[in-house]
Amino acid sequence: MSKKKNENLIKRVTKTSGYDAFISSLLAIALGLAFGLVVMLIANPMEAIPGFITIITSGFTSLPNVLYFATPILMTGLAVGFAFKMGMFNIGASGQYTMGMFFAMYVGFMIPMNSGVHWIVAILAGMIGGMIWGAIPGIFKAFFNVNEVITSIMFNYIGMYLVDMMVQENSIMYISDMARTNYLPASVQIPALGVTGTNLNFSIIFAIIFAIILYVILNKTTFGYELKATGYNKHASNYAGMNEKKNIILSMTIAGGLAGLGGAFAILAPSTIAGSSMTYEPINIIAANGFNGIAVALLAASNPIGIIFSAFFISLLQRGGTMANLYGFKPEIIDIVISIIIYFSAFAMMMKETLSKSLKRKNNKRLAAETNNNALNYTENREEE
Repeated sequence: MSKKKNENLIKRVTKTSGYDAFISSLLAIALGLAFGLVVMLIANPMEAIPGFITIITSGFTSLPNVLYFATPILMTGLAVGFAFKMGMFNIGASGQYTMGMFFAMYVGFMIPMNSGVHWIVAILAGMIGGMIWGAIPGIFKAFFNVNEVITSIMFNYIGMYLVDMMVQENSIMYISDMARTNYLPASVQIPALGVTGTNLNFSIIFAIIFAIILYVILNKTTFGYELKATGYNKHASNYAGMNEKKNIILSMTIAGGLAGLGGAFAILAPSTIAGSSMTYEPINIIAANGFNGIAVALLAASNPIGIIFSAFFISLLQRGGTMANLYGFKPEIIDIVISIIIYFSAFAMMMKETLSKSLKRKNNKRLAAETNNNALNYTENREEE
């Protein structure tokens, strides 16, 4: 009886969408790692195996740093994943991230406050900056039916150049001789978590809380249901009385706010050197963390809880990649691995279907064999009687 119950439980688990997404992600990760190992074997066969093991395992020796670097890509991953759930491709997370970073810096440099609230106000300012930058593509989509991919890509560049210009023209923020921003006041830096020698701070806790809240909103509230319904079929949602335009704008605004928080968390992180802080260099390069967020969201199939783990995994690989030069490999080998993982993640449904068909064929063969054995045993028993 217990065996039958276990089989029923396994069937129920394997039929869930979460299981399908998990299996697809595992396949994508395995294929990406295998491809990376092949590239390393071709480049340097003698050092490939120890180098590969180091890349995979060295991040575990510095988990606080892994968590610190995972925080901003967790937030941009949530920004991209949330929009995916609404049927939109928010490829503008980089611009929203950069704008959130600027708003947070502006509060830090230009609005002095006491240390108890300064960093909180700066974080909220970063969220507002991202929301503004996310809302604009949403408005274009809602009222003019302009594809959000086009507008959000354009606003990545507009945001980056605009922030660089505003930073360089602000003598309080910018140190021209150093080609970077000044050190932020200690009052605006997010409190550290007390792990010596690392930048780990309370932002990782905030990011995880945001992910959980987002999961609850999407899956347990009427508001989340309406947003998802609009993404699945805007005509049906309109017929049901849902406001399509409002939901589109809200979705992109929330997504932008999440990415803006990622920028705020990154720039407001405490420094390990007394009297210093994180700095921003206006060098006309789009923030990589925005595009890493796309990778994180795809790998997690846009599930907010899954994004927590995928952000940690991508950060783990990136930290391990910094050790690749010990074996004569460029750190960019990790970019190749991550690219392949994301490539296969994009084909998650196809991979899932292939695996399902394979398992189904094996299961059918097993059932057929059992049926034949049972029939044979029944015939033999009748003959003996």
